[in-house]
Amino acid sequence: MSLSDIRRSADERMGKSIESLKASLGKIRTGRAHAGILDHVLVEYYGSLVPVSQVANVTVIDARTLSVQVWEKTMAGPVDKAIRESDLGLNPIAMGDNIRVPMPSLTEERRRDLTKVARGEGEDTKVAVRNLRREANETLKKLLKEKEISEDEERRGQDEVQKLTDRFVADIDKLVAQKEAEIMTV
Repeated sequence: MSLSDIRRSADERMGKSIESLKASLGKIRTGRAHAGILDHVLVEYYGSLVPVSQVANVTVIDARTLSVQVWEKTMAGPVDKAIRESDLGLNPIAMGDNIRVPMPSLTEERRRDLTKVARGEGEDTKVAVRNLRREANETLKKLLKEKEISEDEERRGQDEVQKLTDRFVADIDKLVAQKEAEIMTV
């Protein structure tokens, strides 16, 4: 394994951590309706749990309302129940095979709680990135011990991995700050 392989692997894996953070932050409600908010709501469909988007068409009607158009009339009840029982605090209104999902406005206290959740997701991602840095550094030390690289190369490799880590931590901070601003906007 070469220095460039270690760096490339760390870069790839840290990038995946950022993508995971983006997905997690996307699930946090901001008070505005967006179709992705129901992505992690699972509904039972012929014995298996699937996301709502696989049994219905989710569209945004206006800033505070979603429309869920089920493809099979028999799925309207289970989809309504899944949305109601999700941790999103939504109260859907069923109208035949169409379900309207009004978004309640967020209170100041709830907004503060959601910013804490966003910060927590950011911290978890930073921990994951730092763990990847530690793994890369351990690999470099192992290569040095096996005399496959010199001390200078090991030092250079550690510096590169640290720069990579710093860049990803800055990206995480930026994403979390954007989400906090989005949440606190009334």
